[in-house]
Amino acid sequence: MLGPMDEYPVHQLPQPIAWPGSSDRNFYDRSYFNAHDRSGDIFVVTGIGYYPNLGVKDAFLLVSRRGSGKYGGSGDTQTAVHLSDAIDQDRLNQHVGAYRVEVIEPLRKLRIVLEETDGIAADLTWEGLFDAVQEQPHIMRRGNRITLDAQRFAQAGTWSGRLMVDGQEIEVDPTRWIGTRDRSWGIRPVGEAEPAGRPDDPPFEGMWWLYVPMAFDDFGIVLIIQEDPHGFRSLNDCTRIWKDGRVEQLGWPRVRISYRSGTRIPTGASIDATAFDGSPVHFDVESKLAVPIHVGGGYGGDSDWLHGMWKGEAFTERLTYDMTDPAVIGRAGFGVIDHVGRAVCRDADGVEREGWGLFEHGALGRHDPSGFADWLSVAP
Repeated sequence: MLGPMDEYPVHQLPQPIAWPGSSDRNFYDRSYFNAHDRSGDIFVVTGIGYYPNLGVKDAFLLVSRRGSGKYGGSGDTQTAVHLSDAIDQDRLNQHVGAYRVEVIEPLRKLRIVLEETDGIAADLTWEGLFDAVQEQPHIMRRGNRITLDAQRFAQAGTWSGRLMVDGQEIEVDPTRWIGTRDRSWGIRPVGEAEPAGRPDDPPFEGMWWLYVPMAFDDFGIVLIIQEDPHGFRSLNDCTRIWKDGRVEQLGWPRVRISYRSGTRIPTGASIDATAFDGSPVHFDVESKLAVPIHVGGGYGGDSDWLHGMWKGEAFTERLTYDMTDPAVIGRAGFGVIDHVGRAVCRDADGVEREGWGLFEHGALGRHDPSGFADWLSVAP
């Protein structure tokens, strides 16, 4: 099962590149992107994934718009386009149906194209503002079983091009549009659910997650934190990348999340970190627009779309959600939510610096530090 990549000296195992080093059905290789301007009126989340041991590749594009914003739409809506197909061996040309990702300059510049599909089209070019940040390995276990074993890198950049939504063309200007991306690969639950088998011992009671990659004028940050129900931190990675390439770790951040009363939907966060010299670095983050990525995005138990599912060859669909519908609101708060994030950073010099990017948070199940006693409890 040879492919074009086998012509290059990139092999890690004595077998074709098409065969993953792991036979785990949940092996995956995925790209995630988001794009937004600084109004909080629109947010685009998109990605492409390959699942070699399932024989599937897929892509999605979410567009969330405020009804009263400058980008039109009738009410607050979230529109999803899904594409899926059988995997092929030409990984140098990433595409699923009418969707493709072109690597113009590795680790610096990419282009995403969605040819018109059910009224949605995009031609967007992303260019990195800072070097990519290699994150710490991410491993999760349930009992003795590994459920996630992934490597990821993240990067902040600007967007240019155009977006078409139901006949309305939206100009994407790199002086106003910004976003972040990540590439990850390894093992995580994908495709059809596996047989339950023996119940978890101890039982899985939830997880608390925070991911904040953002761009400021002269630096970018990538913060990623995961805690268990007791508040024990199993993943702590806070990196500042400067324009000149310097990389600085910002210690063990202390975080306070503000939630909308009666929900688990965050409105912002206060983050206290530490610079190399021990001086304080403080971030105030606010949500400008919330996009639950488990509503049409395929993440976290999405009831409409899951990554890696076999949908047949050349599958496409469009789903549009009314984000004011009580049924949608009811499910939106119990999963990971991506936000257009605006931040203000204050270093020890007292100067305030404005940043924009992704504010991603999910409080799933019990989390004692947040006061969530079980899966259904909400903020007072």
